[in-house]
Amino acid sequence: MGYRSIAGEAFAEKVIEKSRFLAYAKHVEGEEEARAALAEICALHPLATHVCFAFIADKAGNLQRFSDAGEPQGTAGMPILGVLKAQELKETLVAVVRYFGGIKLGAGGLTRAYAGCASAALSAAKICNFEMCEELALSVDYADVNAALRFLEGKEVLAKNFSERAEFTVAVKESDAEIFKARARDFFNGKIQITIGKRYYFPFAAEE
Repeated sequence: MGYRSIAGEAFAEKVIEKSRFLAYAKHVEGEEEARAALAEICALHPLATHVCFAFIADKAGNLQRFSDAGEPQGTAGMPILGVLKAQELKETLVAVVRYFGGIKLGAGGLTRAYAGCASAALSAAKICNFEMCEELALSVDYADVNAALRFLEGKEVLAKNFSERAEFTVAVKESDAEIFKARARDFFNGKIQITIGKRYYFPFAAEE
């Protein structure tokens, strides 16, 4: 079963009532990776007033952590976590760094600020559906290279290798793999070699 997450990382910045907010979103796999990413962000901002965060670090959505990092209780970490939950994101960390500008925002203002910054960072991220894929190596004669490029248009091509034959490595949703292989053999009239590789979760672009 697949899950929604972000691919890579993203960043957003806002200034609210003279306070500077820097929001980081990152794909993380497990609590250890999430904590390491947080440590890197904290190291970048040793003079920040607060570094608040939330993450859901597993595929099922059960491993959830958050912190207000010195802000009034419930005004930072929980709002960030709420945004992650609302977007049904797993294996995702959002950290919001605040440099206090001298004007207090109040509990409501802080809640809106942290939730808004989390949303901005995720809006800048590439949200994907992570689904189990089957990695396939397709090998064709050089005479069929152009045909192969047409056939693979819009597909997740991971690598191209041109040696004795032209080889294309693609990631195909496991649920679509048998149909894909059948179509490939039909398209090339059987003049194609298909090698099945490893299976793993791959970030396929989320459909709008």
